Amino acid sequence: MILMFKLLCKLIFGCCIIISYTRSEVEKIEFMSANPFSLKDIIVELDTQKLQLVTAILEYPADINKKKIPLVIGAAGSYGWGDHHLRYLKMYRDMGIATLMLESFSSRNVTSTVGTQNTVTTAMIVLDSYKALEKISENTKIDIEKVAITGWSLGGGVALLAAWKPIIEAINSNYEFAAHLSYYPPCFIRSDNLNYSSSPIHILIGELDDWVPSSACKELINLMKKNGLNADITIYKNAHHSFDREDGLNIAKNGYKFSDCRFKLSDQGEVLMNYINIPMSNPLLQKIGFATCAERGPTYGGHLESRKKSFEFSRNFMQKYLLN
Repeated sequence: MILMFKLLCKLIFGCCIIISYTRSEVEKIEFMSANPFSLKDIIVELDTQKLQLVTAILEYPADINKKKIPLVIGAAGSYGWGDHHLRYLKMYRDMGIATLMLESFSSRNVTSTVGTQNTVTTAMIVLDSYKALEKISENTKIDIEKVAITGWSLGGGVALLAAWKPIIEAINSNYEFAAHLSYYPPCFIRSDNLNYSSSPIHILIGELDDWVPSSACKELINLMKKNGLNADITIYKNAHHSFDREDGLNIAKNGYKFSDCRFKLSDQGEVLMNYINIPMSNPLLQKIGFATCAERGPTYGGHLESRKKSFEFSRNFMQKYLLN
């Protein structure tokens, strides 16, 4: 079939390039999730949420030399999947780890959440990640005890909050993640309840990040460590948000600068406004809450030294917790 298609292309167009995968290399999977706006919708009202069909792309290493292989589930940032995200996933496959790319945005007909952060929320993608984990448990090729979660920015918040026990207990999954690697997450949303998974948690973030401040992540990790959690942070000097991109610095005109924000996360999953503690339980209240402390126009873009260090660290992290 492929040979006939190549000959037809050559006859019609003079030449053609065929990129093909066998079904054993790439699979598109589907599973049912839901559309919780807030974490409270998961913790308190999950049974009432409208169901949502979500897809994801499962890709295997080129050489499978084990009966069971580990997996990294990835969650994109507010701009959706970018080239730098895909390079991490390729690196993991080259190491012998399968990857699962959540299509939380396209499944909901969304391309970007920059400037709103309400069309696809952290809560939705956290739920997607656990529903994907349950779905992937049916796959006999995957070692379900060796599945890590990683994500960038919005997805970084997903990777971090997927370790929070109130969410895990509410979803009532039979499975948990073996490791959580979070790139520049929104740590300015924080709970006094430090009941997190015992799995390793690590944050990578730029010192100069004004989209999601590194100081908030440092504060969170210090509290986690005092609580005996296996958590740590790497802060890259002179680096901004999305330091692992290859392009230069840019201004996200519609994005939020959350440097002065510290939102409390209640045990029930409510994100509370600064000072007045009103729950940001819908898009309008969230917009009002952001206006109390956030400005527009954060800086983002690549930082060569930090990007190299980040890829090296990520390789070693997954090697340690998924392959060793």
